[in-house]
Amino acid sequence: MAVTAGERPMPTGEGLTFEKVWAMFQETDRIVRETAEQMKETDRKFQETDRKFQETGKRLDDLGKQVGGIHRSIGEIIEILVAAKLWEKFEDWNYGFKRFYQRLNIFEDNTNRLLTDIDLLLLDTDYAMVVEVKREADSVEVERHIKRMGLVKQYPPEMAKGKILIGAIASGIITSDAINLAHEKGFFVLRLRGESVELVTKKGQFEPKEWGRADPGNPPG
Repeated sequence: MAVTAGERPMPTGEGLTFEKVWAMFQETDRIVRETAEQMKETDRKFQETDRKFQETGKRLDDLGKQVGGIHRSIGEIIEILVAAKLWEKFEDWNYGFKRFYQRLNIFEDNTNRLLTDIDLLLLDTDYAMVVEVKREADSVEVERHIKRMGLVKQYPPEMAKGKILIGAIASGIITSDAINLAHEKGFFVLRLRGESVELVTKKGQFEPKEWGRADPGNPPG
């Protein structure tokens, strides 16, 4: 009888003994047990791989949180450095800032919806300076501050009501385009230099914009 590759001939009764049959059963049992062990090992490896994937995912999540925390920490450090004796930068401009506030939220009157926030607010008898502090600032941040000034004018915090609004942008890193645009729009510009703050805006070359008196009901603009 011809036998093709991979096929085994059916055993006939010739020469078949109990010992041979028992040996065949033992061989079959061994193969089954080895296959079962291999499947267990494969399953164990899959479980180990899944565990490593889960650990990697958790580490990536933790790293993302840490990076976000680092960015927030840098921003907070810059804010602290900018706030320290900030009012002294404007004494030559005849502002008498004696009080300042940090991190004020601006809400819509009727809905109490959060509209924007103020990083630093400097106050004297007549003026309120709204200072936006950024780790890095570009022209987009200047445009955002323009909108912020309109919202603060319409929905001012209590301590700023009735005061004339002026604005400033302070940053650790700021592009030259952002500086030019900020000055064009009437904002003071401050830049971090080591552990001190430099007022980039030069007296005699710039006229700060007055955004009107902060008063509820005034339209933004």
